[in-house]
Amino acid sequence: MIFNNPIFTEMILPFLLIFVVIFAILQKSKILGDGKKQIDSLVALAIALLLIGVPDARNIVTGIIPWLAVGIVVLLMYFLLYGFIPEGEGSKGMPKWMRNMIYLVVILFVVVVLFTVTPLGGMIYDFVIAGTSSEVWINVIMIAVIVAVIGVAVKGGSWGKDD
Repeated sequence: MIFNNPIFTEMILPFLLIFVVIFAILQKSKILGDGKKQIDSLVALAIALLLIGVPDARNIVTGIIPWLAVGIVVLLMYFLLYGFIPEGEGSKGMPKWMRNMIYLVVILFVVVVLFTVTPLGGMIYDFVIAGTSSEVWINVIMIAVIVAVIGVAVKGGSWGKDD
């Protein structure tokens, strides 16, 4: 398959990525002048060709590309979930505390998905859960419940009001 070919993954994709990013930066910043697409494209082409010609730099970029793709997918997932949270208060919106709770749930969801999909979650599970006894977790849960009760007691009746 063409997408698994080393020429595609180690030459064409890094070249295109660097060319497009450098061209976009030069166009947006207008460092070489306004309306100078030809000059911006030549500079971006030269930098992208240099990247392909230098193996160490190319290896760095090919190592970054998969993580960049994962990061973009995670941000997209976060922003999609964030878009479901209505803004404003009153009859059309929801109270501030409820929006904050939904923000927290969205962030926790993204983190749990990342830990579930990546090997990092298994390493953390092995280190934390498999390496300890159940009594330790019972104590941790009890301390969390006590802290939550103290938080509710200190906060009092002002949970639904804006600060």
